[in-house]
Amino acid sequence: MGPTRAVPFHRGLFARRGFQKWAARFPLTRRLVRREGEALFDLLAGFCHAQVLMALVQLDLPARLLRRSESAATLAAATGVPPDRMQVLLNAAIALGLIRRARGRRYALTRRGAALAGVPGLQQMILHHDVLYRDLADPAAFFRGETTPELAGFWPYVFGGAVDPQVAATYSDLMAQSQLLVADDTLDAVTLRGVRHLMDVGGGTGAFLAEVAASHPALEMTLFDLPAVAPQARYRFAGAGCAGRVRILPGSFRDGPLPDGADAISLVRVLYDHSDETVTDLLAKCFAALPAGGRLIISEPMSGGARPNRAGDAYFALYTLAMGTGKARSADEIAAMCRAAGFTDLRFPRCRRPFVTRVVTAVKEDR
Repeated sequence: MGPTRAVPFHRGLFARRGFQKWAARFPLTRRLVRREGEALFDLLAGFCHAQVLMALVQLDLPARLLRRSESAATLAAATGVPPDRMQVLLNAAIALGLIRRARGRRYALTRRGAALAGVPGLQQMILHHDVLYRDLADPAAFFRGETTPELAGFWPYVFGGAVDPQVAATYSDLMAQSQLLVADDTLDAVTLRGVRHLMDVGGGTGAFLAEVAASHPALEMTLFDLPAVAPQARYRFAGAGCAGRVRILPGSFRDGPLPDGADAISLVRVLYDHSDETVTDLLAKCFAALPAGGRLIISEPMSGGARPNRAGDAYFALYTLAMGTGKARSADEIAAMCRAAGFTDLRFPRCRRPFVTRVVTAVKEDR
């Protein structure tokens, strides 16, 4: 073991009760102490906040209050929650900025609450969190690797092999619902100008390609995903009026080369599901399938790398750890893996909502 380093003076000072008591009263420091204390308390109470959110969604309150304001008594009767407990839940939702008091002792959604009700896939993901909560019930054991997380069973495709059609339908629906925001932000950040044929690898039921089709009516498209998943895309493409423009090719990128013929490949929320070995192999296959000058588009939640961020490092990193494979990588890590596969011209387009997705693009150099 190396020599023990002394605790920096200011950190040792802030850890002392006497200093905290003095600083909370002193005019030049009391605002800082209060701000840090409130932030620490929010971390402490975060689990309760998440359970309030879960309860609101389980009881379908956002949908009810999106239609009209209602009284606490009406909400209690409609949900089977005792009135006194419903009042506790409503007060908590008010404190979290999701609900507000309206006229006549009624309750209505705030703008944040309306977003909760209307953002595609958000409520489905919140309901899905009951699995993650159980996986994190013993966090110390979880980080030691001593638990068997349920999430690994919910997303079986990441381990390869056959997938039960009913299981595939369950996770595909969740992915498709939450894919719409990702598609919006990806297409806002990336131009497809000059692309003739886009192949979406691991594209599930085609949510991303359906959005691409709506904004790029002349683009040819191919969906490549597992046999148990891809057929559901036919219904989506038919409903979107683009079935004639999309070729659906069932298959696994683990089992062989990718189909050729596309001059751009998209990997939307694919890499973070898989190990470094699988990602390295996939990127090599993308490089081989693209023609000279072909483009690669990667869009998914990412770690902040040297500057950790809440979405990538305090949520998605834990989620992928519970899945049993994959990880939240930084944009720089993904770019390095792309370079190792042979890609050049790595770019990092700015995304409107980096907590939803970030983007890395690359090119197969024309030699």
